[in-house]
Amino acid sequence: MPQNGNYEPVEILLVEDNPQDAEITLRALKRANFANHVQWLKDGEEALAFLFSEGQYSDQPTPRPRVMLLDIKMPKVDGIEVLKRIKADSRTRSIPVVMLTSSKEESDLVRSYDLGVNSYLVKPVDFQRFSEEVVRVGYYWVAMNQLPGS
Repeated sequence: MPQNGNYEPVEILLVEDNPQDAEITLRALKRANFANHVQWLKDGEEALAFLFSEGQYSDQPTPRPRVMLLDIKMPKVDGIEVLKRIKADSRTRSIPVVMLTSSKEESDLVRSYDLGVNSYLVKPVDFQRFSEEVVRVGYYWVAMNQLPGS
């Protein structure tokens, strides 16, 4: 978001409605030194507004996160619909999307891949394993993965 006229680029976009899961994710990223440019959004509607510079985000440049961590089960607009919209638009299609969800439903997995998700991870119930998974995801997508124009 713009702050005092300056735009801070977002490297990791976290879209998660559960505050506890978001806090675990943010802490793990911070411990691994990936938290400098993380934007946490609490539902799919806000994520779409952010990605397409609409509504409260209309005064910012269109963001190009290095990775989007997206939950499926959210209020207003669910993660499947967010994925569908960003993969259908040429401005956002190349953003890597990792479903980070508690859903083990085969239909969610299949639908996500049909719509172009880059990875699908089921959140471990164990706090330590969840933190470790988040660090691995952050390291790969932010530090190792090459994106067009980077």
